[in-house]
Amino acid sequence: MDLFEYMRNSNQEKESPLAARLRPAKLDEVVGQQHIIGKDKLLYRAIKADKLSSIIFYGPPGTGKTTLARVIANTTSAEFTQINATVAGKKDMEAVVEKAKELRGMYGKKTILFIDEIHRFNKGQQDYLLPFVEDGTLILIGATTENPYFEVNGALISRSVIFELHPLSIEDIKALIHRAVYDKDKGMGAYDAVIEEDAVSFLAELSGGDARHALNAVELGIMTTERSADGKIHITLAVAQECIQKRVLRYDKSGDSHYDTISAFIKSMRGSDPDAAVYYLSRMLYAGESVTFIARRIMICASEDVGNADPMALCVAVNASLAVERVGMPEAQIILSQAVSYVACAPKSNAACNAVFQASEAVRQTGNLPIPTHLQDAHYKGVARLGHGTGYKYAHDYPNHYVRQQYLPYELNGREFYQPTGNGYEMKIREHMKRIKEEAAHDTE
Repeated sequence: MDLFEYMRNSNQEKESPLAARLRPAKLDEVVGQQHIIGKDKLLYRAIKADKLSSIIFYGPPGTGKTTLARVIANTTSAEFTQINATVAGKKDMEAVVEKAKELRGMYGKKTILFIDEIHRFNKGQQDYLLPFVEDGTLILIGATTENPYFEVNGALISRSVIFELHPLSIEDIKALIHRAVYDKDKGMGAYDAVIEEDAVSFLAELSGGDARHALNAVELGIMTTERSADGKIHITLAVAQECIQKRVLRYDKSGDSHYDTISAFIKSMRGSDPDAAVYYLSRMLYAGESVTFIARRIMICASEDVGNADPMALCVAVNASLAVERVGMPEAQIILSQAVSYVACAPKSNAACNAVFQASEAVRQTGNLPIPTHLQDAHYKGVARLGHGTGYKYAHDYPNHYVRQQYLPYELNGREFYQPTGNGYEMKIREHMKRIKEEAAHDTE
C-alpha cells in the first residue's frame, strides 16, 4: 500500500456514513443475532477458532450480514477478499481465483471470498464458483436479502451452512443509537450531542429492525440540528420525527417480504379474519403494491375459498377490480377494503375448487374416455345415422327441469367431483340437488 492509498483509505473511513463507521471490529462488539453468534453457538466457535466453512448469511437489510463478514475479516488468518455482485463480473472472480490458487500453492494460505448481494449473480456466475468451493480453493461467504433456497445455486447451497439473521430488537437498536450518539471514537460523540429517551424509543420502533435506518436518522439529526444555548445538540422527539418522515417497511416486490405479506393477506381472508386481512391490505398499499395485483388476489380468493357458499363474493371482487382500475389511488383503497372485508366475512367453501382438481386428476388417469352417444352433437350432417344424440332427454321437458341420464363417461359412472358443503348458499344447492334427484328417482319407480 502506497502513501496515497493509505491516505485515501484513512479519509474514507472518517467520511463514511455513521452506520459504516460503527461496524464492530470484534465478535463480542456485535449487537443482536445471539441465536447464531452466542458464545455457545456454532458460528461463534467457528469464527473464534478460525475454522470457517462456506456459509451464507440471509436476512433483511440492516441486520448485520456485512458486519459479520467484516468481523470475520478482522479475525481470520486467511486472505479475505470482498466483491459486490451488483457490480462484479466473471473477470473479477477469475482474478480472485487465480490469487487464491497462488496463495494456497505457495504459502498454504486459505482465501475467504465474501460476496455481498450474491443473489444478484446469475446461474452461470454462481456455477463458475462451484468447483473452487468444492476443492477448497475458496471459502465462500455469501450475503443475501432473498431466500437463498430460491436465489442461490442448489449446489452452492448444499456446500454451505445457511445462517438466517433476524431483524434487530428494539432494545438492540436503542443500544446502537446510544453508541452512535456518545461514542467519541467511531460514533458522533465529538459533536457533543444528547438524545432524549423518547426520541431513542421513537427511532428504535420506527426502524423496523434495520440498524442502518436508525443510525442514518441519528446522523442526519446531529448534522442538521443547531446547538442550543448550552452549547449542545439536542436530539428531541420532534427532531427524530423530522429525520424519519415515514416508517420504512421491508417490502421488496420481488422478494420474500412481498410473498410473505400476500400469503398472510390471503390466509387472513380465507380464515375469516377481516381485521387481519384489511391490515395486510394496508401494509401492501403503504409499501406501494399495485392495486391491480391486490385485486387479482381478492378475485382468486373469492372463487377458491368462498366459491358457491356465497356466489356474490366473486361478483364483488370482480367489480372491485374493475373499479380500482378506473378510480386509482387513494380512493381505490376504499374499494379494496370493501371487497376484502366482504370476502373475509363470507361463508367459505372450496368445494368448487376441489371439484376441478379432482376432475383434472380423473382426466389425467383415464385419458380421452368416449362421451356417451346420446350427449354427442347431432346437428352436423350425417352423424344422425351414427346414432349421435339418439336417446337424449331434454331436461326442461321434465319436472324440476331435471331428468336422470348418463352424463359422465360410462367408465366414471357414479363419480362425484362437486360435493357442496353445508356452508352458506351451498346448503341450498345441496338441498336442491338432493330434492330433484330424489323426486326424479321416485317418478321412475
